[in-house]
Amino acid sequence: MKLFKLYYNTWLLGGHRTFFGRRKYDLGSCNLVEPGNVSPERTVPKHIIKPSYYFARNSPSSGNGPIEIKSDTQVEEMRKSCKLAANILKRACSFAKVGVSTDEIDEFVHNEAIDANAYPSPLRYLGFPKSVCTSVNNVACHGIPDDRKLMDGDIVNIDITVFYNGYHGDCSRTVLVGNVDDRGRYLVDSTEACLAEAILCCGPGQPLYIIGKSIARFAKRKKLTVMPAFLGHGIGSYFHGPPDIYHFDNDYPGVMRPGMTFTVEPILTLGTMEAEILEDDWTAVSADNARSAQFEHTILITNDGCEVLTIPD
Repeated sequence: MKLFKLYYNTWLLGGHRTFFGRRKYDLGSCNLVEPGNVSPERTVPKHIIKPSYYFARNSPSSGNGPIEIKSDTQVEEMRKSCKLAANILKRACSFAKVGVSTDEIDEFVHNEAIDANAYPSPLRYLGFPKSVCTSVNNVACHGIPDDRKLMDGDIVNIDITVFYNGYHGDCSRTVLVGNVDDRGRYLVDSTEACLAEAILCCGPGQPLYIIGKSIARFAKRKKLTVMPAFLGHGIGSYFHGPPDIYHFDNDYPGVMRPGMTFTVEPILTLGTMEAEILEDDWTAVSADNARSAQFEHTILITNDGCEVLTIPD
């Protein structure tokens, strides 16, 4: 059952009104997803270093404050956490097959993180009950792994973050499961290309808003829609913090500086931009049942450009 809708005012949309229904949307076909049964929280051994929110639930304001500008030593630690996250994601994407449940993906990711002496960052963050987000078909993001098995033709976003040596590394990919229709493949391929194009905008002195402008232009060119409620974010010793990275045309203040690390993670959909949150307070679904896709990297701003930290081996 849907709990409430997310709407976006004209200020957030950069002063441009959007009227639904003026464009015909070719949604293709997919299996609609409803929440399933969620297994108990997985155990984290005592020796694993845990973020503070493991012990006391944090609030949405946690991590606010000045943007972290990483030292060379901190950058090296970020490289390690991001590389670990990327390698776990690579293996998890290969694991996602027809007949595998999203809970099994959660178990796989949880064990991979623990085996590497890392903490799976989503677990207990703002009360999230699992170690990874798995968002299938009409679930836009923050899907909670459950007993639903992946079906032929599904697309699933696997969003992995690990906390390793005091730093978080964050990345995600959308995976094709079995025989996905042409519209689904177009969506996934386009969203991956959108992220790559946005990253080309990153470098010292560049305004932060240029990322959103690039994504908006790309989506318009591809006749896809950005879901604007979901942002990229600063990351490092905190999981989510400043700066905010908007994925639509905006005028967010600030410029990129060497030593900044943040995520870029656009969500594009075949339908409208409206999303709804389910009663679990996490799962975000498209209001029109359209599929969406997401890709994410953690980016480091360097003296002469940027470095994608979440590239797997």
